[in-house]
Amino acid sequence: MAERVQQPPAKRLCCRPGYGATCRQGQRAAGAPCGGSAATQGESSRTQSPESLLDIAARKVAEKWPFQRVEERFERIPEPVQRRIVYWSFPRSEREICMYSSFNTGGEELGSSGESGDETRLPFRRGIALLESGCVDNVLQVGFHLSGTVREPATSSEPELLCNVSVSFDRCKITAVTCSCGNKDIFYCAHVVALSLYRVRKPEQVKLRLPISETLFQMNRDQLQKFVQYLITVHHTEVLPTAQKLADEILSQNSEINQVHGAPDPTAGASVDDENCWHLDEEQVQEQVKLFLSQGGYHGSGKQLNLLFSKVPTLKPHHILSLTLLTFSRLSFWTGVGDEYECYICGRLCAGALWMCIVLNPHCKPEQKGFWLRQLRRWNGVDVCPLEDGNHGSELTNLTNALPQGPPGNPDSLTRPHRTVFTRAIEACDLHWLDPHLQRIITEDHYTNYCYHDNLDSSLFDAKGWPLWHEHVPTACARVDALRSHGYPKEALRLAIAIVNTLRRQQQKQLELFRAHKKELLHRGITSVTNLEGWVGHPLDPIGTLFSTLLETRSGSRRTEHPVRPAQRFLEDGESFVSLAVETALIGLGQQRVMPDGLYAQEKVCRNEEQLLAKLQEVDLDDTLVKIFRKQAVFLLEAGPYSGLGEILYRESVPMHTFAKYLFTSLLPHDAELAYRIALRAMRLPVLESTAPSGDLSRPHHIVSVVPNRYPRWFTLSHIETQQCELASTMLTAAKGDARKLETVLESIQKNIHSSSHIFKLAQDAFKIATLMDSLPDITLLKVSLELGLQVMRMTLSTLNWRRREMVRWLVTCATEVGVFALDSIMQSWFTLFTPTEATSVVASTVMSNSTIVRLHLDCHQQENLANSARTLALQCAMKDPQNCALSALTLCEKDHIAFETAYQIVLDAAATGMNYTQLFTIARYMEHRGYPMRAYKLATLAMTHLNLSYNQDTHPAINDVLWACALSHSLGKNELAAVIPLVVKSVKCATVLSDILRRCTLTTPGMVALHSRRNSGKLMSLDKAPLRQLLDATIGAYINTTHSRLTHISPRHYSEFIEFLSKARETFLMAHDGHIQFTQFIDNLKQIYKGKKKLMMLVRERFG
Repeated sequence: MAERVQQPPAKRLCCRPGYGATCRQGQRAAGAPCGGSAATQGESSRTQSPESLLDIAARKVAEKWPFQRVEERFERIPEPVQRRIVYWSFPRSEREICMYSSFNTGGEELGSSGESGDETRLPFRRGIALLESGCVDNVLQVGFHLSGTVREPATSSEPELLCNVSVSFDRCKITAVTCSCGNKDIFYCAHVVALSLYRVRKPEQVKLRLPISETLFQMNRDQLQKFVQYLITVHHTEVLPTAQKLADEILSQNSEINQVHGAPDPTAGASVDDENCWHLDEEQVQEQVKLFLSQGGYHGSGKQLNLLFSKVPTLKPHHILSLTLLTFSRLSFWTGVGDEYECYICGRLCAGALWMCIVLNPHCKPEQKGFWLRQLRRWNGVDVCPLEDGNHGSELTNLTNALPQGPPGNPDSLTRPHRTVFTRAIEACDLHWLDPHLQRIITEDHYTNYCYHDNLDSSLFDAKGWPLWHEHVPTACARVDALRSHGYPKEALRLAIAIVNTLRRQQQKQLELFRAHKKELLHRGITSVTNLEGWVGHPLDPIGTLFSTLLETRSGSRRTEHPVRPAQRFLEDGESFVSLAVETALIGLGQQRVMPDGLYAQEKVCRNEEQLLAKLQEVDLDDTLVKIFRKQAVFLLEAGPYSGLGEILYRESVPMHTFAKYLFTSLLPHDAELAYRIALRAMRLPVLESTAPSGDLSRPHHIVSVVPNRYPRWFTLSHIETQQCELASTMLTAAKGDARKLETVLESIQKNIHSSSHIFKLAQDAFKIATLMDSLPDITLLKVSLELGLQVMRMTLSTLNWRRREMVRWLVTCATEVGVFALDSIMQSWFTLFTPTEATSVVASTVMSNSTIVRLHLDCHQQENLANSARTLALQCAMKDPQNCALSALTLCEKDHIAFETAYQIVLDAAATGMNYTQLFTIARYMEHRGYPMRAYKLATLAMTHLNLSYNQDTHPAINDVLWACALSHSLGKNELAAVIPLVVKSVKCATVLSDILRRCTLTTPGMVALHSRRNSGKLMSLDKAPLRQLLDATIGAYINTTHSRLTHISPRHYSEFIEFLSKARETFLMAHDGHIQFTQFIDNLKQIYKGKKKLMMLVRERFG
């Protein structure tokens, strides 16, 4: 907070007796401890004896009345009464202090531990640390002013700091703060927090004095002069000029200061006209908002702004307007630069629940509401005004519509205008608080009508005679929020109870309505949604408001002295406000509602649901709450189209996975059957199904594909499917050891989950749970895991999935754990699960590995049967996909002669058409390695028929295979070499490759040596006879053709390389008996044909003549 060193001016003038009827009378004694007498000091005293009537009255007056009005109302106020009013005027709750010294809005538990590093640096947490370490001293309360010193301990980088702190307060609100630390922030500094909490937690240790004016009234002239002179002496450097100026004005008869009665007193409390609100430095808030908006960080600054604006309902009207104007101006700037997300975030800050709270102030003056309405309409008409859902316009009914009771309509037929972030606030300006029934609800704790028997939907009372409030639920809850925000917690609680009772009555009516039309609806099988806007995820957060209002009565914050507990009579036997809050949350979460259109609206639905469930999880379940869970669970299952878990579900309804997971875990220890019914019903996700389901879960159907075109788009679908997967995983874990339940859960997963990645995760989860190290494997759960894995294989067989190989390996592992029958089963039906490559390279190879045999503890007979199945699979795959599976099939069939021959024949049959030279060369090398050179030679010749190397492919990867094939033929004999050379001449046009083959063939005698042996003494083949003569001529021809090709586009930087190429060509030419003559003629032809390339030809002459 921006703490100013100067004290704020006094809010009103105080005069001594004799100046008017409102002057105080009587003698005033010196101060006493803040707590007063022992009977009225602190919380410990109140636990020992009943609270005095004086304290009760003083506390009520201190909360509601400005002190000036008290003085005007009573001619003489006894000193003990003044002292108790002053005592009770300081805030007693730490919640608001937390709210104005951190981003916390006051709703969280203040005593929670385990705060993050960021939270510990916030002023509120630092203030608590200073208080608990004894750094607060010299605390004094003078009237409505608290002062003290706070010592900031020295650190490694900062010296010790002693801060003078003062706090002004009125009607249980801090109205002004100052601190000498000089920090500039939107929060109260840690020193202000420490001093304030000292007063809250240790009121009996604070010295209390009446307002300073009361003390001055007791002094005579000499005492007053001595007082002033001592004050000036102590602070002469600061106050002497001011003291002299005031003295001059007082001595002047015509001065302005002598024209008014009394004098200012900063400790005398508030005047009648002063606004009662918590202190917030507007200037610093504006600067901080500008800083946040200039940062540009979406999530960080957006979150801070949201939390900052959550405090706005407690501010003064001009604060609200200035903050909103600032935000909207920044919004316009952002829209100019095209940042849609920040535009949306900013727009949300100045609309929605915030403006609803402002315009629904019960004591808002008509002229002020009119001003706000004009301003809201002006903003609403601006082109850059954001829409409510951040994307599409919300097609919703007007706020004043009543709760839906009858059969629903078709939402697709609605054509309503788009709604902006200001629309709800504009509509709320038409609302008022003048309804007599509403007035009695919020003001009376005993408002009942036990003779009221009207059974109409719009009944004012229920069957118990308790009051009901029929209004559009979010709007009614906005009234509750407005009452809380403007300081009427009891009234807010009374209205909240009436709303909840109305919801419960409506819930019962809906159940009766569905039962009356159940046959008709189930026969049709398809229904439209009953609620166009859901209560969870709604911009006004109605369920969250009711939940917080009811739950706040549980115990208040740690230092709240008097929790609000009116309207106790409107609770059923054994019911508490906590149980009512829980039931309200269950009603809202279970409501069937349509998924909104926009991205941000859909994200808000998911986020609010998770936030509400997190609050529910903080409530400890007792027997009463378990009964409520059972009651609501049964209703959710039986309420048809009114429930998100009913038998009939609208296709675009918000899924119930996250909510059902919470219900399942809560109910499981108490009613397992009901818990499973809830969870299984919630597994549905009809938006992904081709047709809307009938709601009958007894006839499962397996859906693999997902409907590609859906309207509207579900931007949060990935998150929703993840929650569905987590619900299924939770059920699988809980069902371990129960075969019937596992079968039911498996059936639900196969029917409702459409994502292969999520089903694979569930399969892995089930496998881990079934094979825990501290127990024997659960064979039933292992089979469930295997079934899920098989489904994944079928779903991803014909689609691209980067995890496919991992999935295949995992499935084989899972089948191995299940047993040999499972492995045999997946091999028998491999074509429905795997590609031929996967089946041979992963499945069959793993099955035949030694580790698998050891893991399964197989005997010889079982090993042979499993190996036969694997070899059969390999042969089938080789026939289906010889290109990719032939080599694997040969490898797997090595130990079975018949199977090996069959695999080899499959390769030969496929060589002519279905296989390329690379695959054939690979298999040929494998055959040579296995000791079948003739088969290798056969496959190599087949490969050569598919090969074609052009003149410039001297680095082709197949060159090594060609050289290997020629070497293999040469080693087998002259006939084999003679047979392969024509194939080489036909397939290879690259001169360097041909010359390399030619030289290799002239080094050894064909058929006399092994492939890599040294040269022997046998007779070498002649280059003048077949087959080498044919190869030599082809090589010379290749050099001639290559030379002409290279000269066509040669550049000077390649001249030296070309000369080296001709040198190699000459070596090949000279291998022929007339090679010298041929080469000379070749060079002469080059000189004649390319005589224009003078520099190149000069280099040719220099080297070759």
